[in-house]
Order: sequence, then structure tokens, then C-alpha cells
Amino acid sequence: MKILMINHFPLEGSGSGTYTANIANYLNEHKHEVAVIMPENQTKFFVPENVKAYPVFFTYNETIPDAISFNFPCFTSHPRSNTTFYDLKDDQILAYMDAFELKLRTAMDEFKPDIIHAQHIWILSYLASKMNIPYVITAHGTDLMGFTKSEKFRKYALEAAQKASKIITISRDTDQQVKDTFPEAADKTVRLKNGYDPNIFYPEKASKEEVLAEYDIYSKGKRVVMFAGKLTHFKGIDILLEAAKLYENEYDDIITLIAGDGELLTDLRKQANNLKLKNIYFLNHVMQPKLRKLYSIADVTVVPSRREPFGLVAVEALACGSPVIATNQGGLVDFINDSVGALVDVDDAIGLSSAILKELSRNDKAQRREFAAKYALDNYSQEKLISHVVDLYKSIII
Repeated sequence: MKILMINHFPLEGSGSGTYTANIANYLNEHKHEVAVIMPENQTKFFVPENVKAYPVFFTYNETIPDAISFNFPCFTSHPRSNTTFYDLKDDQILAYMDAFELKLRTAMDEFKPDIIHAQHIWILSYLASKMNIPYVITAHGTDLMGFTKSEKFRKYALEAAQKASKIITISRDTDQQVKDTFPEAADKTVRLKNGYDPNIFYPEKASKEEVLAEYDIYSKGKRVVMFAGKLTHFKGIDILLEAAKLYENEYDDIITLIAGDGELLTDLRKQANNLKLKNIYFLNHVMQPKLRKLYSIADVTVVPSRREPFGLVAVEALACGSPVIATNQGGLVDFINDSVGALVDVDDAIGLSSAILKELSRNDKAQRREFAAKYALDNYSQEKLISHVVDLYKSIII
């Protein structure tokens, strides 16, 4: 089978990019041919081995011939772009669509796919609807936020949803959102678990002191609270900083790591200064191998999102043996429970601080870590989930 995957983002730096890379990699391992169309703003970029890439180049820090004159747009932000779809002028939207449609038609002629797997109910899935072959869409949640936020793109999303063969949803919450947002396509949704790559995320035996020394952090005798993700409003990092103020008032041996980048970085640094936090460290964007080490030495990972469509970072943290404290909304409630962490209310800094301190004070930490890693591997390994994706493709092609 030949699968053409398309995404609004590069294959690194976002949840949907990681999702695309993971599926492409495991499809390839199962002897299917895969090609990917995605935006890029640098000539050296990541793509899984043996996967054909059709990049659409945008302008960033590197001069690339024939690149689109602006950076690739996002729903919120990306480590390599703070441009959003809502910033685009009409002529820029047309330039974006023309470039991707040209690349799509090139891939259709050269690669000759049996099916297209588009990410997000948005512009690119609309373009897929024009290619005269079956296509499925994965709704990642940020596209649904975009639909609510901007009327300008709704016509594309509506047509994409109407013409799709199936719409993959990554959590119960996202599934219901798709049905509410696109009632005419409600019978098309198929809920499939989001998977992680166990070759990348696993418990790594590493010294806490040595790992954090790479970031010039003195950590002897310290307990580590970890966050990883985009620095954007719905991720709730501001609430984590308020919680950090509470637990720093009681203990001086807890450090808080913020791994990520985004439009709120400056504001969050100011908030940390205003709160007079002493043990908060902003690490900026961290690549996956180093992120694995950080999860592996973290005493607890926190996902304080106001609404998280799924929460792949939480699964990746669990896979490395880190318990997870998350909010009781969105996709997180599908898999975070007392055996691997805890759920707290949204925007509740007191409850978040209390749950973090409870996790840090447990006397069964080794057993918790071991169970968390096994739980992730047994339930969310992409290797174990890829057959469901393949079966869905086959049901559509046949």
C-alpha cells in the first residue's frame, strides 16, 4: 500500500508532526511505502528513513531559493515559527494553498498513492479533497480551536470534513468535539489511540546531576518537576508557575524545568520574576533524545493544560518512567489515573501544587516509575497500534 501523508507542520516540534513521523516510520517498517508533504524553513530537516519527502519551503533564518516569502503558519506556535494562520493576509493564504496544491499534484504524479492521510481538518485536508482519491483526516484538536477562532478558514474545514472517507479522533473529547463541530460528518469518526515511539522514549539510566549539568543547573539533592510543550495559553504553564510559588514557599529542594518555546516565553519569564521563583529553569526547545533524559530523571511531569486534545507528551513521560500530574479535561482523562499519577482541576494552582508535593513525597517511587513505563509500552506503543491504522486504510481503499 502507498500512503501519502500531509501535515501543516514539520515532523519535529509539534504533536501532529511527531504523530505523522511515528506513523510514517511504522508503516514503512511494515513494508508500506510512505511519502510526506510538510512545510519546512531549513534545508536540513528530519524525515524518517525510507520515507519520501515533498517539502514546501518557507522563509526563516536560511535563504532558500523559491521559498514562500513568510514563515509557515501555526494554530498557536512552533519552535521555528510564531506566525499563525490568523496573521495571514488573503494573498498569503492563496500563496500557501497554491504551493501545497502544486506539491500535492507533484506527489500524485510521482508517488501515485492509494490513499491520503491528512493532518487537521483544515486547509491541507481541503486540498486533499481535490485529488480524486480516498483520504482520511486526523483531527488533532488545535484545528477545532482554529475553526472556533476564525471564520476565514471554516469553508475549507467544512468541505474537507464532508468529503473525507473517515476522520480519526485521538481522544473521547476530540471525538465529541468533531461531532459537535461537523455534525454532517459525525458518522465518519473513528477513535484511534495516539501512539509514541518506544525506540525514542524509554527509561534511560542517567545521573540527574550529569543530565542537568548540561543546562548549567546544580541539582545535587534536588527533586525535579518537569514540563514539556508549547509555551502557549492553553497549555497552562502560568498555573504551573503559580503552583511552583506555593511549593517553593515550603521547600527549597524542588526545581522546576520548562522545556519548550512559544509566544509566551517572555511573559512567562516575567511572571516567574514577579513571583520571585528561585528554582525555575527555562530550557527552550529540547530535541527528543535529550527530552528522554529529562523525563527519565524527572520525579514528576506536569501537564497543566486548560484543554489538551490528547497529550502525547504525557505518554512520552510515562514511557520514560515519570509519573504525570495532569488536568481532568480533554484527552488526558483517557489515560492518566492514580496508578500513574493524578488528575487535578483546570486553573487550580493550589490543587496542582498539592498533587505535585504528594507525588514527590511517595515512598513507592521506584515501583511507580516501573509501572508507568510498562503502562505506556503496553497501551500506547505505536508498534502495537499501527495495525489499527492499516486496517482503517484498507477498509477505505477496498
